[in-house]
Amino acid sequence: MRIEVDLDLCQGHGMCEMEAPDVFEAQRDHVLILNPTPDDSERPAIEAAVRYCPTQALRIVED
Repeated sequence: MRIEVDLDLCQGHGMCEMEAPDVFEAQRDHVLILNPTPDDSERPAIEAAVRYCPTQALRIVED
């Protein structure tokens, strides 16, 4: 599993950080992915982060 962010869409709302703070860090106008290839134990939190992203800027890519 790999996480990608579309920086053209991301506005830094921080919903992803609230759902998965070990994986995402919200900045003023974008998000940093702290761990682009997280362990599967993080999957539920990451899926919630992707689902609740207001701009749909996040996606999970299966390796």
